[in-house]
Amino acid sequence: MGTDDRPARRERDEEAVNRFVERFAGELTQAGMQRMPARVFAALLVSEEAALTSAELGEQLRISPAAVSGAVRYLTQVNMIGRERDPGSRRERYVLHEGMWYEVFTRRDEILGRWQKTLREGADTLGADTAAGARVAETAEFFQFLHEGLLRILEGWRARKDATG
Repeated sequence: MGTDDRPARRERDEEAVNRFVERFAGELTQAGMQRMPARVFAALLVSEEAALTSAELGEQLRISPAAVSGAVRYLTQVNMIGRERDPGSRRERYVLHEGMWYEVFTRRDEILGRWQKTLREGADTLGADTAAGARVAETAEFFQFLHEGLLRILEGWRARKDATG
């Protein structure tokens, strides 16, 4: 413990952190995210302040300003990060949104609801007595199941966060 009773901060192994960033970015890429936004997102996730400038991102990831710009444009469009002014300068910092994962999955839930509605309409159009109609109806039922489950999970997460402060 330090002199003010806070635990001593462990020194950060930047090489290990960089390996983690690349590994997690690889996982995000395999899940469908573009490679450069995945790397930028992972770098922001591991930064102490959850915020970095374009220059800091470029230096850490060894990428060009154009690569950083494209990645942050994508991440901003999908609401995974925001932009704010670097205090005391004209530079922008890219910041992870508070509760970002909750928001991402809330949007996924909205998408599941829209897909379910469209699939139900498709099943009605095709007719329940056809193979295609039955297949589309089962797909709609599956998305309804996911939608209901995701709603319960999101409600549980919100309650957990509220309880833990």
